[in-house]
Amino acid sequence: MAKKKKVVKKKAARRPVKKLTAGMKKQAARATAELKKAKAKFLVQEKKVRGFIKKNPEKAAAIAAGIGAAIGAAAAAVVRKKKKK
Repeated sequence: MAKKKKVVKKKAARRPVKKLTAGMKKQAARATAELKKAKAKFLVQEKKVRGFIKKNPEKAAAIAAGIGAAIGAAAAAVVRKKKKK
């Protein structure tokens, strides 16, 4: 019969956890600030893209079709590769 190992639970130190929590709060605040900056940049780029689409609808459609074809070809290659295995 196999012997059962005794599990010893160690108590976590309280002070390092408080420091970690404070550090995590600081990182969360930083992440929130960076997210706001990124969102603002994204909105600026979105306006530029919308303007390009209004001025050049044919080019925009061609670009979208090209991207779609590339993604489709890549997906087909992945599926074909999986079937060979």
